[in-house]
Amino acid sequence: MAAPKTAAGGPLVGAVVQGTDYSNFVVFNSKTSEVLSHHRVGLTQEFPKEGWIEQDPKQILQSVNECIEKTCEKLQELNIDISNIKAIGVSNQRETTVVWDKLTGEPLYNAVMWLDVRTQSTVETLSKKIPGNNNFVKSKTGLPLSTYFSAVKLRWILDNVRKAQKAVEEGRALFGTVDSWLIWSLTGGVDGGIHCTDVTNASRTMLFNIHSLEWDKELCDFFEIPMDILPNIWSSSEIYGRMKTGALEGVPISGCLGDQSAALVGQMCFQEGQAKNTYGTGCFLLYNTGHKCVFSECGLLTTVAYKLGKNKPVFYALEGSVAIGGAVIHWLRDNLGIIKTSEESEKLAKEAGTSYGCYFIPAFSGLYAPYWEPTARGIICGLTQFTNKSHIAFAALEAICFQTREILDAMNRDCGIPLSHLQVDGEMTSNKVLMQLQADILHIPVIKASMPETMALGAAMAAGAAEGVNVWSLKPEDLSTIIMERFEPQIKATESEIRYSTWKKAVMKSMGWVTENSTGSPINPNSHSIEDFRYCCDLTRFTESNCHALSVQCVPGTMSTTQWEHEDE
Repeated sequence: MAAPKTAAGGPLVGAVVQGTDYSNFVVFNSKTSEVLSHHRVGLTQEFPKEGWIEQDPKQILQSVNECIEKTCEKLQELNIDISNIKAIGVSNQRETTVVWDKLTGEPLYNAVMWLDVRTQSTVETLSKKIPGNNNFVKSKTGLPLSTYFSAVKLRWILDNVRKAQKAVEEGRALFGTVDSWLIWSLTGGVDGGIHCTDVTNASRTMLFNIHSLEWDKELCDFFEIPMDILPNIWSSSEIYGRMKTGALEGVPISGCLGDQSAALVGQMCFQEGQAKNTYGTGCFLLYNTGHKCVFSECGLLTTVAYKLGKNKPVFYALEGSVAIGGAVIHWLRDNLGIIKTSEESEKLAKEAGTSYGCYFIPAFSGLYAPYWEPTARGIICGLTQFTNKSHIAFAALEAICFQTREILDAMNRDCGIPLSHLQVDGEMTSNKVLMQLQADILHIPVIKASMPETMALGAAMAAGAAEGVNVWSLKPEDLSTIIMERFEPQIKATESEIRYSTWKKAVMKSMGWVTENSTGSPINPNSHSIEDFRYCCDLTRFTESNCHALSVQCVPGTMSTTQWEHEDE
């Protein structure tokens, strides 16, 4: 006789985590935050041309469905009753852009991913249309005009994909970030699927006014995006619709957060002044600024942190986005072949104990915050005959830490109150060498959550707390305590500063490697002086106009070896 199903001690909540490299479904006990089961499926990326990065939206959806079904099977094997799953939350890679046909449910093009840089010429053209004394795009969105965000990716699809153009003309096209595509599909798709997004994902499109919390007609007109293809905007915690098929048919989808906002919630950074850094494909440092928008003077983004209920207040954040974090380790594995597994990087770095003067700038997609420099490309410098793969692995881990230091310095300048410690999460935090390096380079303690995948927890919390679900209390006294591991700095501050200073010199050398403009014409490397180079690279005086100028001024050969060695940053 089969054993009776158990309720696992309380209502359960599931969370979809749809990331760049994988999809995952995690089921939590809403009373204890304990993970009961999960299933994960890896994803492939396509690289049709240099700088182009795509994924198949149908593969993304299929992977999510597989994760849900396999997790439910695992729960049943554990004798846990899946009917006790009361809600589902969604956390997703942000900015990645999907356009599909609402009548057939078929994608009209591959998903154009957040790291894709094909739209640089579009960005250059659009930047010339923004008045110098009225950057309405940044003032309304909190974002710089960049290939990173969805509006320019959508514009490219509408300009270059005839199927998408035709679907727009015939009123069949829908646009969304990955959350919209998933929720529409899971709630029925062509059979009544809910076309929606939440405020955190909407705030990454460059079409959303972060003050009014609505799609902005002026922005849509500027990017020439028809507003009828945009999803409806909801809060991050309310019932959007219900699962239409599968083992969890009828369960409400009631939480939605962009992955970095989900991690902020999962780290329980609910107070103004709290911050977290997530180490995934990229690195993303979010600082909760409370109910006010804080606009950065140092190259950071202003974004929506979360809005946990239809009638709840919105919280904002400053964000520092690093394009290449854990992706640099994948590059060492997949492109250079110097490691066979990602975990090997920790072993090699530990053996080396130093980079031996080798510095790695992984600007594979240009530089994000605080530079926003699309002409940068990756470099490894400081090599000698003594340098080996262990030193390069160490330099790759250091690169992740130095990039975080640059973001943290900018954040401290913007906020005026330096962080006394840094809360961290994400897959790479299992690398103890990386965590110790981060504490050494920041020279403040690094505090790691015992459960690295806090994105899933944040999405589950939002779903379980939604009105009509009410199985997860977000009251401070009811929140479960997360066990932390602490890493203290182990080197002198002077050594940290010397290494950081050398890193910044290497960053300057990485700029200007793309030396053709959007028409393919070469840029004259001798048209600007060293002083021009210095000025537009000085972060304390960095502006968007200087960022645009960098693409012309900062090219290889503008500094001699002597000037490189002695130039003051």
